[in-house]
Amino acid sequence: MKKNLLISLWFTLVTTVIFGLIYPLVVTGLSQILFPEKANGQLIERNGKLIGSRIIGQAFTGPGYFHSRPSSAGTGNGYDSTASGGSNLGPTNKALLDRVNGDVQRLRAENPSAAIPADLVTTSGSGLDPEVSPAAAEFQITRVARERHLSESEIRLFVAKHTLGRQFAVLGEPRVNILELNMDLDAQHPVSK
Repeated sequence: MKKNLLISLWFTLVTTVIFGLIYPLVVTGLSQILFPEKANGQLIERNGKLIGSRIIGQAFTGPGYFHSRPSSAGTGNGYDSTASGGSNLGPTNKALLDRVNGDVQRLRAENPSAAIPADLVTTSGSGLDPEVSPAAAEFQITRVARERHLSESEIRLFVAKHTLGRQFAVLGEPRVNILELNMDLDAQHPVSK
């Protein structure tokens, strides 16, 4: 019995060192060497100031900006990367229905003749999705063009430039990264104050 206890203690100690220390350090080291930008969160800096991350959504509320999908991560306006997660509210929950109905009314006022894409009124599972569907970007073109004093066709070129297709031509859906799109618009055609 004493021999079995010693073997189990040694096995626990060895596997803890291997899989709890050595393996994570090796994987972290390799990722820093092979993929440093991705390993560090794909951060975007401009003029030495951290703007955001390509893989974490942000709240854009100004009328001259493309808006991200709603977020339920954290309190306030969401997008709290330390509180990633969905709301877990069921489809008949009054708070969820009130929020979605409010978003639908706001979007109908913005673009009364267009169908509202689902991702403009529903949150993602993480609450931090940095991208919207091309349909959601298309829905917002009229407002952004009007606020930036550009034609809709000019704004469509920006959207097309920032639309990513399916990964490996089969995985996922086409998408538009909102932070990169808004940054590109600001760099070339800033919002008039």
